[in-house]
Amino acid sequence: MEEKKIKYYSNSRPDMLKLIPSTSKKTLEIGCGRGNFSSQLVQKGVETWGIEPNKISAENAQEKLFKVLVGTLDEMLNQLPDNYFDAIILNDVLEHLIYPWEDMKNLKGKLSDNGVLISSIPNVRYAKNLFHLLLMKNWEYKESGILDSTHFRFFTKKSIISMHKKSGYTIQKIKGINVTKSVLFFPFALIVNIFFLFTQLDIFYMQYATVAIKSS
Repeated sequence: MEEKKIKYYSNSRPDMLKLIPSTSKKTLEIGCGRGNFSSQLVQKGVETWGIEPNKISAENAQEKLFKVLVGTLDEMLNQLPDNYFDAIILNDVLEHLIYPWEDMKNLKGKLSDNGVLISSIPNVRYAKNLFHLLLMKNWEYKESGILDSTHFRFFTKKSIISMHKKSGYTIQKIKGINVTKSVLFFPFALIVNIFFLFTQLDIFYMQYATVAIKSS
């Protein structure tokens, strides 16, 4: 369990790094962990901020980033400058929030005029999850993954799009990431799609990555 926690706080997420516009000069990462993700932006001359509730991880991140606020997003929101960040990043964070749509609304005022909100959100319709739910009749919370015991909310591609719209954002890009390579779940996803004429392609992906701007 301790090893999984270390990995969680240390993940560098190269799949999400490529979504940050090259023009971004000031970024904010919500739930920055030990700062490994945002520290990659420091090397490009970006002014990187972070918010992290875990004190030990935040102290580690502070050694790598421009500024790290210790606490939850709700606690630290008023300490963030308005109309400031070119990119706000939420890597697997929104599912841990009780009212993620409200937090997204509150973050709009912290984005610059052309700023983007970038998020990675678990897909509850992922093949592995569906297999256990539909065939094994099981919905068991785990230490990590889609059914992480610390998740308050669950999303599909459709509900991710809806949440952004209701929160005042226009999605520029949404794509499935971390496709299943399992010798069990990939065939399961393929069979489902053959049966439903390939209208269920979303079940191949563990997460959805989204880039959004403030709606006019």
